[in-house]
Amino acid sequence: MTMARAMAAAAAIAMAMGPAVAQTTPSAAVSYCADLKQVAALAQAEGRFAPVAGPVREGSFTATTLPLTGWMDCSLYGSATYTCDTQDVPSAGDAEKMQARIIDEILSCFAGSWLQILDRSSSGYAVLHPAKGSASITLSVDETDSKRFVVRLSLFVRRN
Repeated sequence: MTMARAMAAAAAIAMAMGPAVAQTTPSAAVSYCADLKQVAALAQAEGRFAPVAGPVREGSFTATTLPLTGWMDCSLYGSATYTCDTQDVPSAGDAEKMQARIIDEILSCFAGSWLQILDRSSSGYAVLHPAKGSASITLSVDETDSKRFVVRLSLFVRRN
């Protein structure tokens, strides 16, 4: 196969995956990277988040024994969703800037094996999927009861 054909084949495969963005920068600076990788692996394991389930909380929430380093209020929702919030910031604009940084950090953490799904993302809401597997991460900008803003990470298994 010629180099031109190989490049065309690679481009066709990338286009077939839909609009996406991947990052491949080093993940050493991402303090929560090892935790996030462990949570992502648990999401696709047979018992899902059962090994890190803590005490029952209000509603359908359960505390987790594996919070992401530097994140707040990490918990499990039902049996298949892991969620955490960032520290709060004063404005939605600040939260959107933080969200963009977090997207880059997560894509860096997973060293190119996860993609941002651009046609399912918008300002204040981002969707990330692994190249292989059924996990998904959403990052949404949410307003708190005290009129401040957080970025909420939710990691779950997509169902077909």
